[in-house]
Amino acid sequence: MNRQIQKLIQSIEPIHQERMGETEAYLDTLTKPPGSLGRLEDIAVRLSGITGQEAPPVSPPGILVFAGDHGIVEEGVSAFPQEVTVQMIRNFLEGGAAINVFARKIGAELQVVDVGAVSEIQNERLVSRKIAAGTRNFLKTDAMTKQQAHAALLAGIESAEEMIARGIKCLILGEMGIGNTTPASAIVSVLTGCSVEKAVGYGTGISDDKKLHKKSVIEEAVRLRDPDRTDPIDVLKKLGGFEIAAISGAILAAGKARIPVIIDGLICTSGAMVACRLNANIKDYLMAGHVSLEPGHRIALEDIGLEPLLDLELKLGEGTGAALAFPLLEAAVRMRNEMATFDSARVTNKGRPIQ
Repeated sequence: MNRQIQKLIQSIEPIHQERMGETEAYLDTLTKPPGSLGRLEDIAVRLSGITGQEAPPVSPPGILVFAGDHGIVEEGVSAFPQEVTVQMIRNFLEGGAAINVFARKIGAELQVVDVGAVSEIQNERLVSRKIAAGTRNFLKTDAMTKQQAHAALLAGIESAEEMIARGIKCLILGEMGIGNTTPASAIVSVLTGCSVEKAVGYGTGISDDKKLHKKSVIEEAVRLRDPDRTDPIDVLKKLGGFEIAAISGAILAAGKARIPVIIDGLICTSGAMVACRLNANIKDYLMAGHVSLEPGHRIALEDIGLEPLLDLELKLGEGTGAALAFPLLEAAVRMRNEMATFDSARVTNKGRPIQ
């Protein structure tokens, strides 16, 4: 393991249990029956534990979209051609994608990071941390070298650290890469032990026949690559994507900085699974923005132990579901900070007289 990455992993501490207890007790003094705001109260409690603060801010949010291409598309596993990756990167940079719309709505800084697109893009708004021009076809050989896996993790770590240094208080993660549900499904299958058949979905809209083909490709690739499921870096190296590894790194950096992370769909959650296996404390820093229509996503969330905040039948990626969930974190913070207590509002609480 790269020494810098290892040091970061070892520095991630558990969330602050005492602060969570204090926040939970305080919420019960607000003008509502205890627990009546349900999971919104759970969010407020968790945010206090993540940050160690009584009234943790979550604004401004920052969105990192990592982009990369995949050699496995040679096997005909995607509904779209590979050139769509770079076309969509340009769309992000021009402000025309769904994630741009949602980022503007929540006032988020949006940063697109190229960690492995096949084509070069010259644009001052694009951050290039390219590891290579796409991963290799993991049906034929490992998706990347161990050095490339470490480099992609570092690209995510450094991208998140720079955004956190600019003052963001919540990290929202997204991705772009034609074919990337294939490596993500492979990772979910290997790390959870579930069948490939259960993990594989229709991606961006493949046919039933192509879905069967995709399943067969992944099954054969897993057999040939024989990844060590107890070693998340080995799984990344043999079956992963540069953007998936970068997402893992960004999550680790946020955990070190005690910044809450909202993860998006299947691809982001496969990266989160890797991060959680590198340091088990990471799980408590994560919020699941939504659950997508990809069957492997629900399996991955259950593996980590996360309940999705939204279920809108999304399957776009880009960080869209995570961005849509962000207002729930804002609402939880405002509830904790702005609601009156029974005493301050002079409201009788469970028969106890007003003080």
